[in-house]
Amino acid sequence: MLVAAQWVTVFTAVVFAAWALYISLVEHPARLASPAAAAQAEFRESYRRAALYQASFSALSALAGIVASVMSHERVWGMAGVIVGLAIPFTLIVIRPTNRPLLGADLPRDGVVPLLVRWGRLHWIRSLLGVLAVAILASRLRLD
Repeated sequence: MLVAAQWVTVFTAVVFAAWALYISLVEHPARLASPAAAAQAEFRESYRRAALYQASFSALSALAGIVASVMSHERVWGMAGVIVGLAIPFTLIVIRPTNRPLLGADLPRDGVVPLLVRWGRLHWIRSLLGVLAVAILASRLRLD
């Protein structure tokens, strides 16, 4: 059971981080290069498809990390899992006010781009949470 919890913690943290980095480095800059109406339409579709997966990986990483930490008596597992899990409250509390208008009715052209720029900056925090968790887990690797 311990090895399974550790494996799930690592797997979900890596997938979360990779997905978040892809969005921050590739998808969102491409979105910003599009006309405002197209960028908002793409954001809506992308967000609706990705939200459930990202939230699931975040929650699973937190849960598995806590279980692995309790079972192994090593704080590193719980710490890494909780760091990835922080993406959920961060999204609900900090990013949600930006998401709502972007997911809602069509905004005036001059309102879309500033919100998308803000969203991109905030999403980088999610990406960095994933990278930090993976770095913490990688510190546990034994190469001997």
